[in-house]
Amino acid sequence: MISRRSVLKGAALSLGAPMINRGRFSLFAQSETEYSARTVDLVRRSTVIDMLGLLTLDYRKLLVWESDPGRFRQTDFVRLKNSGTTVFHPAVGYTAGDIYTEAWRDIIGWNAFIAAHGEQFHRIDGVAHFKQAKALGKIGILIGEQNSAHFRTVGDVNCFYDLGQRVSQLTYGGNRIGGGSSDPRDDGLSQYGVQIVERMNAVGMAVDVSHCGDRTTMNAIETSRKPVFVTHSNCRALVPGSARCKTDEAIKHLAATGGVMGITMVRSFVRAAGRVTIEHVLDHFDHLTNLVGVEHAGIGSDVDLDGRDIQVRATTTRRFDLDGIDYAKKIYDLTEGLVKRNYSSRNIELILGGNFERALAQTWAV
Repeated sequence: MISRRSVLKGAALSLGAPMINRGRFSLFAQSETEYSARTVDLVRRSTVIDMLGLLTLDYRKLLVWESDPGRFRQTDFVRLKNSGTTVFHPAVGYTAGDIYTEAWRDIIGWNAFIAAHGEQFHRIDGVAHFKQAKALGKIGILIGEQNSAHFRTVGDVNCFYDLGQRVSQLTYGGNRIGGGSSDPRDDGLSQYGVQIVERMNAVGMAVDVSHCGDRTTMNAIETSRKPVFVTHSNCRALVPGSARCKTDEAIKHLAATGGVMGITMVRSFVRAAGRVTIEHVLDHFDHLTNLVGVEHAGIGSDVDLDGRDIQVRATTTRRFDLDGIDYAKKIYDLTEGLVKRNYSSRNIELILGGNFERALAQTWAV
């Protein structure tokens, strides 16, 4: 008979690290960080969905993988798999030039990449694919875009849906649809934007308002007949100066539609100043769940396994990352933090992916 302890031991060994005594596990090579048996069990059994999860922030590397899929190595796959994430939503935002063509190329590139690595990756077209990817030990790719300016006409929603797109953020900066969070003025969702949201509802494409301005966010929630998503943002109540974070009012309206908000791990959206750690990320989960319930919380890390910090000079770094974190371990660190904050196992499973899976099932049903 296979016991739960033997399964956990196998999980630890599959990641190339020994089981530590008293139910603690060291899962990553060259790391002394240990995780509880409960954390390991939760990550291993959950369908973990990162609703802004990036395979890499090195876009040159990504373009190489898409144009020459053979350059993606088994070691690349193993690293992604060991991160604990089951499904990545690796959406990018094209904001200049021919956005229609760039979005088209992006999705074609993902389709080619997934087709070339069918034993490792699974395109998520419908809710059944979440469990299929998990059961087959594959990594799911949920195709989306962070700017809906590629919808030149309402009919383009259907065209891109047929191509494989299942999520679309309405605005990055301002466009024909509505205003962005960085815009000095947000006039709200335009009449054309209303038509786009209605068509997205009709075909079963998820409406994302992460980068939308406050008025556009509220208008989109009011217009949509289906759950609306904030795939990657944080709570403005904890970062008052950040227009990219969402107000309590918007979060309450989002929850009323059955929507879900993915909490990010980008430094400036987590805390305005000072040391910023995973504990401050957990504060956003606490605020969100206390405000509207755990059923509306999820993960939208907005980072890859290496982080976003940029070396601009020999002695200067632009800081985007949390302090004291290895992003390759972020799912385990987050889960361990939720365990320590006394979230129930069921509620942690909802945060890790169950909430997004439920809301996407409602959205994709036509």
